[in-house]
Amino acid sequence: MPFPGGLWWLVCCRQGFTLLRRDYGEPDKEPDGEAEEESSFELRSKGAQGPLQLSLTQPVRTSSGSERSLPVSEEMRSLITEKGPGPVEEEPDAIVKGWLQREARGGVKGPWIRPRKYWFVLTQDSLDYYSSSEVGARRLGTLVLTSLCSVLWPDKQTYKETGYWSVTVFGRKHCYRLYTEHLNEAVHWVCAVQKVIHSKAPVQTPTQLLMHDIEENCGSPEILEQIYRCNPVLRYTSSPLYAPLLPFPYGSSDQSAPSPRGYMTLRDEAVKLFNSLQQLESERDPVPLIQGVLQTCLDLQPLVDEIYCQLVKQTTEPPVPGGLGNLRYWQLLTCMSCTFLPSPPVLRYLRFHLGRTESEFPGSEMAEYGRFIAAALDKTQVRECVPSLDEIVVLIQRQDMLCTVHCPGTSACTVAISSHTTAEEVARELVARLGLSQSPNVFALYEQSRHHERPVGRATLVADVLTSLAGEERTQDSTWRLCFKHYGFLDTENVPRDSVEFALLFEQAHEMVIRGYVPTSEDTLQSLAALRLQSLNSDFSTHAPVPRPEELFPVHALHSRLRASCQGLPRCPGARLRAGLLAGALPWGHSLAKQQAEQDQKLQGRLREEGASVMAAIVDKWKLLQGMGRAEAMAAYLALVREWPGFGSTLFDVDFHTSLEGSCPQRLWLGVGAKAVSLYKPGEAEPFDSFCYSRISSFGVSDSSTFHLSVGDRDLLFECPRVDEIAQLLHTYLTSLGTRQTPLREELADTCHPGDSLDSGLPPPQQRLCPASAPWGGQPSAGSFPI
Repeated sequence: MPFPGGLWWLVCCRQGFTLLRRDYGEPDKEPDGEAEEESSFELRSKGAQGPLQLSLTQPVRTSSGSERSLPVSEEMRSLITEKGPGPVEEEPDAIVKGWLQREARGGVKGPWIRPRKYWFVLTQDSLDYYSSSEVGARRLGTLVLTSLCSVLWPDKQTYKETGYWSVTVFGRKHCYRLYTEHLNEAVHWVCAVQKVIHSKAPVQTPTQLLMHDIEENCGSPEILEQIYRCNPVLRYTSSPLYAPLLPFPYGSSDQSAPSPRGYMTLRDEAVKLFNSLQQLESERDPVPLIQGVLQTCLDLQPLVDEIYCQLVKQTTEPPVPGGLGNLRYWQLLTCMSCTFLPSPPVLRYLRFHLGRTESEFPGSEMAEYGRFIAAALDKTQVRECVPSLDEIVVLIQRQDMLCTVHCPGTSACTVAISSHTTAEEVARELVARLGLSQSPNVFALYEQSRHHERPVGRATLVADVLTSLAGEERTQDSTWRLCFKHYGFLDTENVPRDSVEFALLFEQAHEMVIRGYVPTSEDTLQSLAALRLQSLNSDFSTHAPVPRPEELFPVHALHSRLRASCQGLPRCPGARLRAGLLAGALPWGHSLAKQQAEQDQKLQGRLREEGASVMAAIVDKWKLLQGMGRAEAMAAYLALVREWPGFGSTLFDVDFHTSLEGSCPQRLWLGVGAKAVSLYKPGEAEPFDSFCYSRISSFGVSDSSTFHLSVGDRDLLFECPRVDEIAQLLHTYLTSLGTRQTPLREELADTCHPGDSLDSGLPPPQQRLCPASAPWGGQPSAGSFPI
């Protein structure tokens, strides 16, 4: 006997609520067929009409019965799909029809297991498949399409393995992996399914709907109290979460690209992260777990809003307000607020939650965290990396970090920074502290190791720099530090001898000498080394500490001289290669390798002898400087270095091309100075070509390693891993000197790096700090220091 109309409708409603609970994790109870009831927690599409009155239960397995106060309406009717297995009529609204092969259950596919062929019909609402193409054929399954569904394009790897082009469609509960032998057919199906998905209105979860209602009723305490009381989904829970609070696409977005760190789908990761959050309550040391959550959010940016919502939920009406477990959530929320900025709707919801907590628990530790988080959200920028363990320890205590900045020629400076402090702010403080406010020169922070150096952009967060340097120390087994130095030299002649800037200038000139960027005679290099010793130790003494030779003299100059004069077998191109190929294969191969080893050993002996001879000559010259004061020695040192015309320029090792085609690269030094750009042959004191800025019509970065410079009718190309740094330095000099003309300005707009701002200019001289932020093109070569 058929059910009466009212009873039948009651059964449908009951089925709808059961499906609502099932989406949050109750065991699936699928019918024999595969009809997919697309009735998850997405209650209505964006833009649905009518007031929302919800009483949603906490999504756990133990919930039972219907617990919604929402009357049965069109909204509930949209949750119930009346399609099911069984014979159907001809589909009048079919978009695409055709035979496709579906993967066997269990996901097993291969050339020895052929998928089964079915008749597929795509409509505006679903993807159905039947046993045959005849009218009245039995429908075997249905995948309801919503805006959260996704489809993967066919990939060549699957075709190579199986001989079929694949089309994968992800639904809420099912995934259809379909196959065809024809690529154009697969593409046609993918495009059609994707078009249907894009036509669907965005669905909203109960959390999103309630966030909207809270925002609308934020001025009505009674309504807000009722919303929180009737909807446990907004409140703390000790039970697991079985579905995300926000909507995420079903399935994987890309099957060919490996997921970073082995991540699963966004929906799965959101649920796993909630479990990690709950572990914080009992964790003895929460810092590593907090960093892991932050790293996941950095790798999977769509999860940022989800974690914010989960943290708001877990800090709302906790069982023990202010307890250790509750404060763990506030500590993670503090770290999140200093690392990620949520979307505007979630940000408004978060700010409301912070204000509500402070009003409910004034003067408590939770209120203190709330005020710290609210202030941090006003300053948070995009982070390049997650906070380090040390930074997290400081953040959960709501304190500033201490950053050590090394200044050549002076003692290191300690600067208090927060997670939002930029390199420009640190440089500005150091300029004021060191009395450099009136200097016309430009200063910057540098990341520096023994062999490498790179400037830090003015908008770069210092906390990110410190985290990055700590990571490089672990991977490269070298010591990195943060330094404060000259970036651009506009005036090197009028620096007072008794100033800190003079000491900075002296130290950077010495770095240039040590790295071989002062082409001069060996005798002059020895004199410079003697002056260096005099400035460090004053008069000669047998008890005075003497630095290592490589800290006084460019040792590679000895290498070059000795190799050029080394006598032995004549070398021709490919000799070393032939020796390597013949070694172990022919008798004379061993002889060549042995002879080469003997020559290298002889060269090392000569180097030790020459090194001792050079050090003796340096000490003899040092003895002649008796009575010279430190300031006088520094001034004499700089006077010798200034004899080189390139002093004051930043040198870059480049491969020079005269045009895109038909030119062989030539290894050169590109010198970028305050008045001109010059080209040097390595080791030669005079430039063979120089271009003042008035002759430069345009410049820019062509790709990650190519810099082009247009001078009149000449187009010069340079290959260098530091092309962004070259472009930014040119821009800094042009801005500081005010030499840009209108045509040049138009060219710069087209050729400068996207991160550069042509209209920003530099502040007045006392505020000329740091280069603008730009992603440096690669690891700098050793010795390319601004001088």
